[in-house]
Amino acid sequence: ELKLRGNCLRGSRPVLSFDESMEESPHFELLKELLKQVFGTPNYYPKSKPFFDHVFSFSLADDRIWFRNYQIVDGGSSLVEIGPRFTLNLIRLFDGSFGGATLYENPDYQSPNEHRKQLMKQAGMRYRDRVSAREHKQKQIEEIAEAYPDDEVEDVFTEATEGR
Repeated sequence: ELKLRGNCLRGSRPVLSFDESMEESPHFELLKELLKQVFGTPNYYPKSKPFFDHVFSFSLADDRIWFRNYQIVDGGSSLVEIGPRFTLNLIRLFDGSFGGATLYENPDYQSPNEHRKQLMKQAGMRYRDRVSAREHKQKQIEEIAEAYPDDEVEDVFTEATEGR
């Protein structure tokens, strides 16, 4: 169990820390600017405090953006993770807010619906395999029955009981 302990003051400004690898590609540079605008506190915002007591860290690993929230302790000499933590998986970047031309599309992303569709297809393949195995087994039984000649004494007891 993960215990995230710590405290930061309400209204204090976060220090935004970005991974150096976010500068390597244009879509991550654009995303970095977007994250600055979303998580940064504007200058001279009336409800913000004039000091920093926590750090928002944005790291890039596995083509995902990993977010961590740390508290600055001991006069700025160390950090303690206080949460929340989450990952962001970039799917698409659009030219507009919620539409427009697609600037970037993640080639490795598979939607949950596609994933469920693949699972259902695999389940269907297992069913088809089971049916074909049953048919193959029935065909083998028939081939074995044809290979052996009829038994002459097979009906002896049934004829004896019918004659009574």
